[in-house]
Amino acid sequence: MPAAPVRTERHGAVLEVVLDRPPVNAIDQSLADALYEAFTGFRDDDTLAVAVLIGGGHRAFSAGWDLKAAAIDGDEVGMTPGGWGGITELWDLHKPVIAAVDGPAVAGGFELVLACDLVVAAEHAEFWLTEVGLGILPSSGGLQWLPRRLGPSLAADLILTGRRLSAAEARAHGLVRDVVPLADLRGHALALAAEIAAAPAETVQLAKAILRSTAHLPIEVAFRSGEG
Repeated sequence: MPAAPVRTERHGAVLEVVLDRPPVNAIDQSLADALYEAFTGFRDDDTLAVAVLIGGGHRAFSAGWDLKAAAIDGDEVGMTPGGWGGITELWDLHKPVIAAVDGPAVAGGFELVLACDLVVAAEHAEFWLTEVGLGILPSSGGLQWLPRRLGPSLAADLILTGRRLSAAEARAHGLVRDVVPLADLRGHALALAAEIAAAPAETVQLAKAILRSTAHLPIEVAFRSGEG
């Protein structure tokens, strides 16, 4: 029996979700389904408050779509009820998720990162979108989230050219919260998650829900929307 592509570990109110499909955590249907199961379980468990999504110490955080699997099974590989990769359209997940990026986050792997609320990264981590150069679109969050996280000009640069964004540059532009040595990344991410989990869970979840639902609104409308 093949090893499970996702491992989970509880740390009090924090759930650690580990991508574990070597060599590069490419996303096939098994990995997507396992992520969907992990994050819906996290969503529905009232004893859990924050999740950390981290690579399993392989060559990449995630190299994105498993092209070999897609060639065999079609371009719906990786789709779940929670969107591509199990999380990109999981709109009712109001608990915060931290991405701990321990290596390259490429194409769909970058889109998994964009589905998270906070990002911490190892010093050598890089982020890039390869899709346009391959004749496809980064439509599982790249086109939608990247302009909101980095602004339209930088997002257009990354999407159209496919150039690599270093961890340091990502931090300078606000996408990444912290850049730390690889050896410190897991502990740093879990400590940040524990800090957030110490706050009242209902308030944290409401804050996330309002942030997401009002990000696109004019400021006056956003104020009124947040009053409820």
